[in-house]
Amino acid sequence: MVALLPLDLGLVERALELGLLVGSHADPHVVARPAPLVEGEARVPEVRHHRMAFPLDDAGAEEPLVEGRRLVGIARFDCDMVDAWHGPGTMPRALLIVNPQASAVTPESADDVELALGTGAELDVVWTERQGHAMELAANAETDAVFVFAGDGGFNEVLNGIPAHIPVGFVPGGGSSVLSRALGLPRKPNDAAMRLAEAVWNQRTRRISVGRVNGRRFGFAASVGFPAEIVRRVDELGRKNGRRPPDRTFALTVARGLLERRLTLDAALEVDGEPAAFALVANCDPYTYLARLPLRFAPEARFEDGLDLVAPRRVRPHVIPALFAAAALGRHPPGVVYRHDLDRLKITSDAPQPLQVDGEDLGDVTSATFECERGALTVLV
Repeated sequence: MVALLPLDLGLVERALELGLLVGSHADPHVVARPAPLVEGEARVPEVRHHRMAFPLDDAGAEEPLVEGRRLVGIARFDCDMVDAWHGPGTMPRALLIVNPQASAVTPESADDVELALGTGAELDVVWTERQGHAMELAANAETDAVFVFAGDGGFNEVLNGIPAHIPVGFVPGGGSSVLSRALGLPRKPNDAAMRLAEAVWNQRTRRISVGRVNGRRFGFAASVGFPAEIVRRVDELGRKNGRRPPDRTFALTVARGLLERRLTLDAALEVDGEPAAFALVANCDPYTYLARLPLRFAPEARFEDGLDLVAPRRVRPHVIPALFAAAALGRHPPGVVYRHDLDRLKITSDAPQPLQVDGEDLGDVTSATFECERGALTVLV
């Protein structure tokens, strides 16, 4: 009989001591003892053994087999028993929230993510149907963990709804997925899902701070002024098949916006008592990504610390290359107001200015009060 087991080295060692495993890693002369346990459900269609594929019920699989995914292994027993990890109620329960509008989300990719996460938890899967739905689902979750397969907009909704005691795992499903990448998760959804399945099973978490502006939380970054205007302009271009335009569209929109202003941005805000052209507020480093390139406008920002502020006093043609070079190299740009590890910050302006958090347009404001909620979120890593 073939049984599905988590790759827990302590469990394997204990099984060897009891003489339960048979094959290349066990004593072939030891007879396994019978045990009154019930076989669990296997969630993989086949396994690999000496570079060959075997169906799960292949009686010719004589040695311990290892499935292609990293999390699970296959072992053969000479008795009717199986690890009770797959028994009812023994696995963590989790909610998977899927945003069908995210760039990398398809029925096929969602199935792969569900299968990968299902190796670490018993899943309930819900697809979002409208804006704000993910926030509602997270707020009403009564599970051991919540996963979200979405882009940064869906991530932002979940962290605005998730109860403090429930850990959350972010599976990258957007064009950039800055939050999951900044947390060190793989870019490919299936790889990230496998990592998160291990994390929920092993209870591997990280406690991080989140930002809040005018009552709305954000995970990695916010801005007031010109950068927020760029987010709005890209949104106004519309979405093809429900997907937001790619990063190159953001870059072109930044260039057009600067050319319209003749590469000049005068002071439009008051930040920390000083005039500034615009303001970037960071909860981590990098601030964002341009394709594979991390843009490190606030190189000292950390998830475990307070908020960082980067606000150019004014922008002139000769300053722009220096700003982007500093962001690419992770250095302090010249001619900016830089503040590190802030608990609170207030930005004001005489004229209404655009405000965005995690790439989501929040409208125009004349006052934005930023606060740090230290250690407010438990994330699976």
